[in-house]
Amino acid sequence: MEMEKQGYSGFERFMFFVTPILFTLILLGVLVTLFNFDLRNRALEIGNSIPFLSKVLPDPTAEDGTAVDEGKIKAENSDAKIAELKAMVATKGAALTKATDEKTQLSGQVKALQAEIETLKQAGAEKQLEDAEYQSKISELATMYGKISPSKAAPILESMEMAETVLVLDAMKPDDRVRILEKMTPSKAAEATIMLKDVKTVKDRQIAALQARVNKKESTATQPSTVLSNTQLNTTFSNMDPKRAAELLLKMADVSPSKVLRILNAVTDASRASIIAEMSNLNKDITAQLVSKLMVGK
Repeated sequence: MEMEKQGYSGFERFMFFVTPILFTLILLGVLVTLFNFDLRNRALEIGNSIPFLSKVLPDPTAEDGTAVDEGKIKAENSDAKIAELKAMVATKGAALTKATDEKTQLSGQVKALQAEIETLKQAGAEKQLEDAEYQSKISELATMYGKISPSKAAPILESMEMAETVLVLDAMKPDDRVRILEKMTPSKAAEATIMLKDVKTVKDRQIAALQARVNKKESTATQPSTVLSNTQLNTTFSNMDPKRAAELLLKMADVSPSKVLRILNAVTDASRASIIAEMSNLNKDITAQLVSKLMVGK
Protein backbone atom coordinates (compact mmCIF):
# COMPACT_ATOMS: atom_id res chain seq x y z
CA MET A 1 0.00 0.00 0.00
CA GLU A 2 2.84 2.38 0.78
CA MET A 3 4.44 1.64 -2.60
CA GLU A 4 1.12 2.28 -4.45
CA LYS A 5 0.69 5.57 -2.59
CA GLN A 6 4.23 6.57 -3.49
CA GLY A 7 3.69 5.57 -7.15
CA TYR A 8 0.41 7.39 -7.31
CA SER A 9 1.89 10.43 -5.71
CA GLY A 10 4.73 10.46 -8.29
CA PHE A 11 2.26 10.29 -11.21
CA GLU A 12 0.25 13.05 -9.69
CA ARG A 13 3.38 15.16 -9.44
CA PHE A 14 4.21 14.38 -13.05
CA MET A 15 0.74 15.35 -14.23
CA PHE A 16 0.93 18.47 -12.14
CA PHE A 17 3.93 19.66 -14.13
CA VAL A 18 2.91 18.31 -17.56
CA THR A 19 -0.69 19.53 -17.57
CA PRO A 20 0.12 23.29 -17.66
CA ILE A 21 2.69 22.66 -20.37
CA LEU A 22 0.22 20.75 -22.52
CA PHE A 23 -2.42 23.39 -21.96
CA THR A 24 -0.02 26.13 -22.93
CA LEU A 25 1.07 24.33 -26.10
CA ILE A 26 -2.50 23.59 -27.12
CA LEU A 27 -3.47 27.21 -26.48
CA LEU A 28 -0.51 28.45 -28.54
CA GLY A 29 -1.46 26.04 -31.33
CA VAL A 30 -5.01 27.37 -31.39
CA LEU A 31 -3.82 30.99 -31.40
CA VAL A 32 -1.29 30.33 -34.15
CA THR A 33 -3.90 28.52 -36.20
CA LEU A 34 -6.25 31.48 -35.93
CA PHE A 35 -3.76 34.31 -36.53
CA ASN A 36 -0.69 32.99 -38.37
CA PHE A 37 -0.71 29.90 -40.56
CA ASP A 38 3.03 29.89 -41.20
CA LEU A 39 3.84 30.31 -37.51
CA ARG A 40 1.53 27.40 -36.75
CA ASN A 41 3.40 25.18 -39.15
CA ARG A 42 6.70 26.30 -37.66
CA ALA A 43 5.43 25.59 -34.14
CA LEU A 44 4.18 22.16 -35.23
CA GLU A 45 7.61 21.45 -36.76
CA ILE A 46 9.30 22.38 -33.48
CA GLY A 47 6.75 20.36 -31.50
CA ASN A 48 7.21 17.33 -33.76
CA SER A 49 10.93 17.47 -33.05
CA ILE A 50 10.17 16.65 -29.39
CA PRO A 51 9.82 12.85 -28.97
CA PHE A 52 6.78 12.84 -26.73
CA LEU A 53 4.90 15.67 -28.44
CA SER A 54 5.50 14.29 -31.95
CA LYS A 55 2.97 11.53 -31.16
CA VAL A 56 0.32 14.02 -30.07
CA LEU A 57 0.78 16.99 -32.46
CA PRO A 58 -0.30 16.76 -36.13
CA ASP A 59 2.15 17.14 -39.00
CA PRO A 60 2.58 20.65 -40.50
CA THR A 61 0.24 21.13 -43.40
CA ALA A 62 -0.22 23.82 -45.97
CA GLU A 63 -3.39 25.83 -46.33
CA ASP A 64 -4.78 23.45 -48.92
CA GLY A 65 -4.14 20.47 -46.72
CA THR A 66 -0.85 19.26 -48.24
CA ALA A 67 2.41 19.02 -46.42
CA VAL A 68 4.64 22.11 -46.53
CA ASP A 69 7.86 21.78 -48.51
CA GLU A 70 9.78 24.96 -47.73
CA GLY A 71 12.73 24.04 -49.95
CA LYS A 72 10.46 23.56 -52.93
CA ILE A 73 8.61 26.80 -52.23
CA LYS A 74 11.88 28.71 -51.89
CA ALA A 75 13.19 27.16 -55.10
CA GLU A 76 10.00 28.06 -56.95
CA ASN A 77 10.08 31.58 -55.58
CA SER A 78 13.75 31.91 -56.54
CA ASP A 79 13.10 30.60 -60.06
CA ALA A 80 10.18 32.99 -60.50
CA LYS A 81 12.28 35.90 -59.26
CA ILE A 82 15.17 34.94 -61.53
CA ALA A 83 12.82 34.65 -64.52
CA GLU A 84 11.35 38.05 -63.69
CA LEU A 85 14.82 39.60 -63.39
CA LYS A 86 15.91 37.99 -66.67
CA ALA A 87 12.83 39.38 -68.45
CA MET A 88 13.54 42.78 -66.97
CA VAL A 89 17.20 42.62 -68.07
CA ALA A 90 16.16 41.54 -71.58
CA THR A 91 13.69 44.45 -71.81
CA LYS A 92 16.28 46.93 -70.56
CA GLY A 93 18.87 45.47 -72.95
CA ALA A 94 16.53 45.85 -75.94
CA ALA A 95 15.74 49.42 -74.92
CA LEU A 96 19.45 50.17 -74.51
CA THR A 97 20.24 48.68 -77.94
CA LYS A 98 17.49 50.73 -79.55
CA ALA A 99 18.71 53.89 -77.81
CA THR A 100 22.28 53.16 -78.94
CA ASP A 101 21.14 52.69 -82.55
CA GLU A 102 19.14 55.91 -82.45
CA LYS A 103 22.13 57.74 -80.97
CA THR A 104 24.40 56.40 -83.72
CA GLN A 105 21.89 57.43 -86.38
CA LEU A 106 21.51 60.89 -84.88
CA SER A 107 25.28 61.26 -84.65
CA GLY A 108 25.57 60.41 -88.34
CA GLN A 109 22.89 62.97 -89.21
CA VAL A 110 24.62 65.61 -87.10
CA LYS A 111 27.95 64.94 -88.82
CA ALA A 112 26.30 65.12 -92.25
CA LEU A 113 24.63 68.42 -91.37
CA GLN A 114 27.89 69.82 -90.01
CA ALA A 115 29.69 68.82 -93.21
CA GLU A 116 26.95 70.45 -95.28
CA ILE A 117 27.18 73.62 -93.20
CA GLU A 118 30.95 73.73 -93.68
CA THR A 119 30.50 73.24 -97.43
CA LEU A 120 27.97 76.07 -97.57
CA LYS A 121 30.27 78.30 -95.55
CA GLN A 122 33.17 77.60 -97.89
CA ALA A 123 30.97 78.17 -100.93
CA GLY A 124 29.75 81.44 -99.43
CA ALA A 125 33.30 82.55 -98.67
CA GLU A 126 34.44 81.66 -102.20
CA LYS A 127 31.45 83.50 -103.67
CA GLN A 128 32.20 86.58 -101.62
CA LEU A 129 35.82 86.41 -102.74
CA GLU A 130 34.77 86.13 -106.39
CA ASP A 131 32.39 89.09 -106.02
CA ALA A 132 35.11 91.13 -104.36
CA GLU A 133 37.58 90.29 -107.13
CA TYR A 134 35.02 91.16 -109.81
CA GLN A 135 34.25 94.49 -108.15
CA SER A 136 37.97 95.17 -107.88
CA LYS A 137 38.36 94.62 -111.64
CA ILE A 138 35.47 97.00 -112.36
CA SER A 139 37.07 99.63 -110.11
CA GLU A 140 40.38 99.22 -111.94
CA LEU A 141 38.64 99.67 -115.30
CA ALA A 142 36.83 102.75 -114.01
CA THR A 143 40.10 104.24 -112.80
CA MET A 144 41.80 103.43 -116.11
CA TYR A 145 39.06 105.05 -118.23
CA GLY A 146 39.08 108.01 -115.86
CA LYS A 147 42.74 108.62 -116.70
CA ILE A 148 42.17 108.37 -120.47
CA SER A 149 41.05 111.51 -122.24
CA PRO A 150 37.25 111.67 -122.46
CA SER A 151 37.34 111.93 -126.27
CA LYS A 152 39.10 108.53 -126.46
CA ALA A 153 37.32 106.81 -123.55
CA ALA A 154 33.82 107.67 -124.78
CA PRO A 155 33.99 105.72 -128.11
CA ILE A 156 35.42 102.69 -126.32
CA LEU A 157 32.62 102.66 -123.75
CA GLU A 158 30.01 103.19 -126.47
CA SER A 159 31.24 100.04 -128.25
CA MET A 160 30.46 97.95 -125.16
CA GLU A 161 27.07 96.59 -124.20
CA MET A 162 25.12 99.35 -122.47
CA ALA A 163 24.86 97.36 -119.21
CA GLU A 164 28.67 97.01 -119.19
CA THR A 165 29.10 100.71 -119.96
CA VAL A 166 26.81 101.66 -117.08
CA LEU A 167 28.67 99.29 -114.74
CA VAL A 168 31.97 101.04 -115.50
CA LEU A 169 30.47 104.55 -115.37
CA ASP A 170 28.82 103.78 -112.03
CA ALA A 171 32.23 102.90 -110.56
CA MET A 172 33.81 106.16 -111.78
CA LYS A 173 34.20 109.39 -109.90
CA PRO A 174 31.37 111.84 -110.69
CA ASP A 175 33.69 114.34 -112.43
CA ASP A 176 35.24 111.68 -114.69
CA ARG A 177 31.79 110.31 -115.50
CA VAL A 178 30.50 113.74 -116.54
CA ARG A 179 33.45 114.42 -118.86
CA ILE A 180 33.01 111.05 -120.62
CA LEU A 181 29.21 111.46 -120.98
CA GLU A 182 29.83 114.82 -122.63
CA LYS A 183 31.89 113.13 -125.35
CA MET A 184 29.43 110.28 -125.98
CA THR A 185 26.72 110.47 -128.63
CA PRO A 186 23.52 112.02 -127.24
CA SER A 187 21.47 108.83 -127.63
CA LYS A 188 24.06 106.67 -125.85
CA ALA A 189 24.61 109.27 -123.14
CA ALA A 190 20.85 109.56 -122.58
CA GLU A 191 20.41 105.79 -122.33
CA ALA A 192 23.35 105.49 -119.94
CA THR A 193 22.03 108.34 -117.81
CA ILE A 194 18.58 106.73 -117.53
CA MET A 195 20.14 103.44 -116.45
CA LEU A 196 22.43 105.21 -113.97
CA LYS A 197 19.51 106.97 -112.26
CA ASP A 198 17.78 103.66 -111.54
CA VAL A 199 18.54 102.58 -107.96
CA LYS A 200 20.27 99.24 -108.24
CA THR A 201 22.86 97.42 -106.20
CA VAL A 202 26.29 96.72 -107.58
CA LYS A 203 25.39 93.04 -107.71
CA ASP A 204 22.35 93.80 -109.89
CA ARG A 205 24.45 95.84 -112.29
CA GLN A 206 27.01 93.04 -112.50
CA ILE A 207 24.29 90.52 -113.31
CA ALA A 208 22.80 92.83 -115.94
CA ALA A 209 26.21 93.29 -117.58
CA LEU A 210 26.88 89.56 -117.67
CA GLN A 211 23.40 88.88 -119.04
CA ALA A 212 23.92 91.45 -121.79
CA ARG A 213 27.20 89.78 -122.76
CA VAL A 214 25.52 86.35 -122.83
CA ASN A 215 22.66 87.67 -124.96
CA LYS A 216 25.13 89.15 -127.42
CA LYS A 217 26.95 85.85 -127.76
CA GLU A 218 23.68 83.99 -128.26
CA SER A 219 22.53 86.43 -130.92
CA THR A 220 25.88 86.13 -132.68
CA ALA A 221 25.64 82.34 -132.59
CA THR A 222 22.15 82.38 -134.13
CA GLN A 223 23.17 84.62 -137.04
CA PRO A 224 23.62 82.83 -140.38
CA SER A 225 27.19 81.81 -141.09
CA THR A 226 29.08 83.69 -143.83
CA VAL A 227 31.60 80.86 -144.33
CA LEU A 228 31.15 79.15 -147.69
CA SER A 229 30.65 75.40 -147.70
CA ASN A 230 32.76 73.06 -149.81
CA THR A 231 29.91 72.77 -152.32
CA GLN A 232 29.75 76.54 -152.70
CA LEU A 233 33.52 76.79 -153.09
CA ASN A 234 33.45 74.05 -155.75
CA THR A 235 30.72 75.81 -157.67
CA THR A 236 32.43 79.20 -157.46
CA PHE A 237 35.98 78.24 -158.45
CA SER A 238 35.00 75.55 -160.99
CA ASN A 239 33.02 78.14 -162.94
CA MET A 240 35.86 80.70 -162.84
CA ASP A 241 38.47 81.05 -165.54
CA PRO A 242 41.41 78.86 -164.40
CA LYS A 243 43.89 81.70 -164.92
CA ARG A 244 41.80 84.14 -162.87
CA ALA A 245 41.35 81.53 -160.16
CA ALA A 246 45.11 80.83 -160.16
CA GLU A 247 45.93 84.53 -159.71
CA LEU A 248 43.44 84.85 -156.83
CA LEU A 249 44.71 81.75 -155.05
CA LEU A 250 48.36 82.84 -155.32
CA LYS A 251 47.47 86.15 -153.71
CA MET A 252 45.54 84.33 -150.96
CA ALA A 253 48.53 82.05 -150.34
CA ASP A 254 50.52 85.01 -149.01
CA VAL A 255 47.84 85.62 -146.38
CA SER A 256 46.35 82.19 -145.59
CA PRO A 257 47.74 79.08 -147.30
CA SER A 258 45.31 76.88 -145.38
CA LYS A 259 42.36 78.55 -147.10
CA VAL A 260 43.95 77.98 -150.50
CA LEU A 261 44.35 74.29 -149.68
CA ARG A 262 40.70 74.13 -148.58
CA ILE A 263 39.57 75.58 -151.90
CA LEU A 264 41.74 73.18 -153.90
CA ASN A 265 40.31 70.27 -151.94
CA ALA A 266 36.76 71.45 -152.58
CA VAL A 267 36.90 71.74 -156.40
CA THR A 268 36.62 68.84 -158.81
CA ASP A 269 39.69 67.00 -160.08
CA ALA A 270 39.47 68.57 -163.54
CA SER A 271 39.11 72.09 -162.19
CA ARG A 272 41.96 71.51 -159.72
CA ALA A 273 44.26 70.35 -162.49
CA SER A 274 43.51 73.40 -164.64
CA ILE A 275 43.96 75.84 -161.75
CA ILE A 276 47.23 74.27 -160.58
CA ALA A 277 48.60 74.40 -164.15
CA GLU A 278 47.88 78.11 -164.37
CA MET A 279 49.33 78.67 -160.88
CA SER A 280 52.54 76.88 -161.92
CA ASN A 281 52.87 79.18 -164.91
CA LEU A 282 52.59 82.21 -162.65
CA ASN A 283 54.71 81.05 -159.66
CA LYS A 284 56.24 77.59 -159.62
CA ASP A 285 57.75 77.80 -156.14
CA ILE A 286 54.53 78.70 -154.28
CA THR A 287 52.58 76.22 -156.39
CA ALA A 288 55.02 73.44 -155.54
CA GLN A 289 54.73 74.20 -151.83
CA LEU A 290 50.94 74.18 -151.97
CA VAL A 291 50.80 70.93 -153.95
CA SER A 292 53.26 69.34 -151.52
CA LYS A 293 51.02 70.29 -148.57
CA LEU A 294 47.99 69.18 -150.53
CA MET A 295 49.49 65.74 -151.04
CA VAL A 296 50.26 65.20 -147.33
CA GLY A 297 46.94 66.62 -146.21
CA LYS A 298 48.30 69.76 -144.43
